[in-house]
Amino acid sequence: MKTKGTHNYYVYILTNKNKTVLYTGVTNNLKDRLYHHKNPLPFSKAFTAKYKCFYLIHYEHFTEIEQAIKREKQIKGMSRAKKETLISNSNKDWIFLNESI
Repeated sequence: MKTKGTHNYYVYILTNKNKTVLYTGVTNNLKDRLYHHKNPLPFSKAFTAKYKCFYLIHYEHFTEIEQAIKREKQIKGMSRAKKETLISNSNKDWIFLNESI
């Protein structure tokens, strides 16, 4: 069992190729999660599969799951404009970050 505060959790935002759709999620393994978004099960009805959202444009690291979930909910409650500002502050050109993970 890991000591409290030694875990890794990520809140992330994905988009589609044209950057018209935003998806926010939380995970403890960002690299694996990105793989599963890009390679969904056949006939998946998941939002990310339907809208082809598997391009990472923003993520935040946390060591406590409660903090990560709280932040995910906060981001999900933001307007599109506020999400765009958040993304632009950390990734000005909205570069796809998948390969850097």
